[in-house]
Amino acid sequence: MDEVTQIFGENVFNETVMKARLPKETFKQLMKTIEGGEKLDASVATVVANAMKDWAVEKGATHYTHWFQPLTGITAEKHDSFISPLDGGKVIMEFSGKELVQGEPDASSFPSGGIRATFEARGYTAWDPTSYAFIKDGTLCIPTAFCSYTGEALDKKTPLLRSMQAISKQAVRVLKLFEGNEAVTSVKTTVGPEQEYFLVDKSVYDKREDLIYTGRTLFGAKAPKGQELEDHYFGMIKPRVQEFMKDLNKELWKLGILAKTEHNEVAPAQHELAPIFSTTNIACDHNQLTMEMMRKIASKHGMVCLLHEKPFAGVNGSGKHNNWSISTNTGKNLLDPGATPDQNAQFLLFLCAIIKAVDEYQDLLRISVASAGNDHRLGANEAPPAIISIFLGDELSEILECIEEGKPYGKHEKEKMQIGVTVLPDFNKDTTDRNRTYHSHSQETNSSSVCLVQMNQLPAQTYSLIQ
Repeated sequence: MDEVTQIFGENVFNETVMKARLPKETFKQLMKTIEGGEKLDASVATVVANAMKDWAVEKGATHYTHWFQPLTGITAEKHDSFISPLDGGKVIMEFSGKELVQGEPDASSFPSGGIRATFEARGYTAWDPTSYAFIKDGTLCIPTAFCSYTGEALDKKTPLLRSMQAISKQAVRVLKLFEGNEAVTSVKTTVGPEQEYFLVDKSVYDKREDLIYTGRTLFGAKAPKGQELEDHYFGMIKPRVQEFMKDLNKELWKLGILAKTEHNEVAPAQHELAPIFSTTNIACDHNQLTMEMMRKIASKHGMVCLLHEKPFAGVNGSGKHNNWSISTNTGKNLLDPGATPDQNAQFLLFLCAIIKAVDEYQDLLRISVASAGNDHRLGANEAPPAIISIFLGDELSEILECIEEGKPYGKHEKEKMQIGVTVLPDFNKDTTDRNRTYHSHSQETNSSSVCLVQMNQLPAQTYSLIQ
């Protein structure tokens, strides 16, 4: 167990590393940008770049890249070495503040929705200081946003950061109406994207051209009813898969990814990894890295990792359920109903704002997860993708109905679980029997977070509540 705590985040230029390597004033200014959203001064970027380069070189890195997420559903990177020439045929390892803050990849071959001609295809990557840089395969990876020469977003991250900024601004404005929020200066959205996946033996995969070329079943017969082998769910993890999970966890922990839960999913050869939640843009970066690591490590174990939404017809598809919430910089979860939700005006206000947002902007939410693969999985197989529903549970539904009708709410005492075995501990029942509902989007606020359920395998940036 000591090894886990020692390796966790060892390949990440995180707050602990920055605090140790940056001058006190530089660190202070950088944290104002990360936590408060203040603009980054160029002089700060220069100092940070030098410290980042020294740290990366010490860890064996020779190159850096602006790691970004174009409209392809996967990540992109262009590597540049740290070397600069010296007289006498020598080189020096250098990395400037300008190189850290801005990159200039050719944008002509990336999807853009036809917003510009090829000769106008200059693009820029801009450092996202709120998401930590990390080392992957000997290269310093700097998370960045990607935009066109004329300012249009060409990636998934830019709209996400814009939405997070908009939510923070408006939430802080509303919070000032309530007492006790004087210290609140920002509000961050958080998400915990669960990741389902299939593992298939490489020799078997190689015999299936449909899987190789499309990632899903195009031929074959579905399992007979009652013989879908769904007893795989939460069953014993096979030793070969356990070894894969062990190696995966180790690599993810090195990258500071909070891999927490692992288990067998419903379909044969299907599994799930769930992380602890983190700030939304960081969680999205981590989810991209998780999918990449799953594929790489599966290959080392003689297996192929399938991340398609519906790789096999007739069995459970793979979802990416997103547990979403909003929290203040002072540590208050705005979707925590507390012990007395009927008297928690602040919670009820934010709850109603989310309900109204989902109701009025459901078309925007719908289009943010629409894709051929996702619609095939949902519309053709498992749930109507056009339905966006909100499930609050009995208690919250009753509270809102009482508010709407102007009636007093008759508070219900918490109900104890009656299992009938005296040695088992007592605990209170939740106010609903589901942690989600099976629609393309669903929300539940009987706990301290909202669960947005997108039954697909699209990148998690897609799932910001407001884009």
